[in-house]
Amino acid sequence: MRSPVRDPSPSDGEDGSDSTPLLRGASGPKAAPVCCSARYNLAVLAFFGFLVLYALRVNLSVALVDMIDSNTTLSDNRTSRECPEHSPSIKVLHNQTGKRYQWDAETQGWILGSFFYGYIITQIPGGYIASKVGGKLLLGFGVLSTSVFTLFTPIAADFGVGTLIALRALEGLGEGVTFPAMHAIWSSWAPPLERSKLLSISYAGAQLGTVISLPLSGIICYYMNWTYVFYFFGVVGIIWFIFWICLTSETPETHKTISQYEKEYILSSLRNQLSSQKSIPWIPMLKSLPLWAIVVAHFSSNWTFYTLLTLLPTYMNEILRFNIQENGVLSAVPYFGCWVCMILSGQLADNLRAKWNFSTICVRRTFTLIGMIGPAVFLIAAGYIGCNYSLAVAFLSISTTLAGFCSSGFSINHLDIAPSYAGILLGITNTFATIPGMVGPIIAKSLTPENTIKEWETVFCIAAAINVFGAIFFALFAKGEVQSWALSDHYGHRN
Repeated sequence: MRSPVRDPSPSDGEDGSDSTPLLRGASGPKAAPVCCSARYNLAVLAFFGFLVLYALRVNLSVALVDMIDSNTTLSDNRTSRECPEHSPSIKVLHNQTGKRYQWDAETQGWILGSFFYGYIITQIPGGYIASKVGGKLLLGFGVLSTSVFTLFTPIAADFGVGTLIALRALEGLGEGVTFPAMHAIWSSWAPPLERSKLLSISYAGAQLGTVISLPLSGIICYYMNWTYVFYFFGVVGIIWFIFWICLTSETPETHKTISQYEKEYILSSLRNQLSSQKSIPWIPMLKSLPLWAIVVAHFSSNWTFYTLLTLLPTYMNEILRFNIQENGVLSAVPYFGCWVCMILSGQLADNLRAKWNFSTICVRRTFTLIGMIGPAVFLIAAGYIGCNYSLAVAFLSISTTLAGFCSSGFSINHLDIAPSYAGILLGITNTFATIPGMVGPIIAKSLTPENTIKEWETVFCIAAAINVFGAIFFALFAKGEVQSWALSDHYGHRN
């Protein structure tokens, strides 16, 4: 480890050796208590916000099953016969009062993918706006707009598939600003020694939102009808918005109930990390190799994430032949594991830095390697165990669970290298990382025309190879200190 005092020479930054941007001992104040603190209250509110966001994102994949006329799906059956049926199909009667539509598989694909065409557009603008006006209102209205558009989904479906696709794209526009806005908020709120904990708590809501919304949407469809899926989650999003606006503030200085001790602790810990520049250093930023290391890792990790998110229910139904009741629960299990892993890895990462004096870059590289190579290994294994149902579910669950380590790896490295521009950096990396959500499932579908186990092995191997490449690239070129272009004096970080 470096000593707490460094010579602020111009060589610091991208080409300098790693230094941990932390404040310890005499160089900084003692950490403010966690219990009832403003920063952890913010993390909990953000957690529920991202829970709602992901529930709004994935509820359509469940509701769509009930929206489609059964005669349409029967004419497009791709179920493989390589594996015996895991258990007999259970014929159940449930509420079917919702209107049905004759949309073929291609049309359904366009409906499910339309979200990402809006989502990719507002990533960088969202980061830029957040850097100028702050992230609180941007995040709040991003959730609110997505919630309101969700309420209009049944009406849009009645108007036609084109209207529904346009509405989903608008939902994507609203959600696109949320992650960059959250990063911008944490640039003012997260002390360096608590970044992993605070951000992992915040973003873990996304995984739990997937876990909750998949089975809950199915229950709502079963006992009511599919329209109430959108009404329920839309209303929940509006309620969250009210709490968010009333209980949070842009910075510690403007928070009404924060203690003076906590305020001083946060501000002093960030004093030498934030830039006073009014202009954004676009050229040095885009030429920064550590930024592109995050881009590659984010893109690679999301390839696997979106492939599984959109196609795991399909794989379990068409290859492993789980019935609809089992499918809903088993598709949610991996994301529950990922949620738990995100929470625990955040605690571990900050403890390694604070108590064991591990450097920031060492922690980020280690967690990224575990969170990307680990899933790749188990994803390949899942493709080669044939019809062993138990191992298939176990390996896919372990693969998704281990990906939770990335939340304390490359996912928050933006705040390490440029806290003042973290929202913009996330907008840039998430723009590239959205591409897999648009093309990954399409490529996977094209690689499985006969829907055989061998074809799915290829899909899993490609995703695993991309994951491994991204992990190695990040390990080679990532940095853990504030970069020179991110400071107003254009010098490297000073401890």
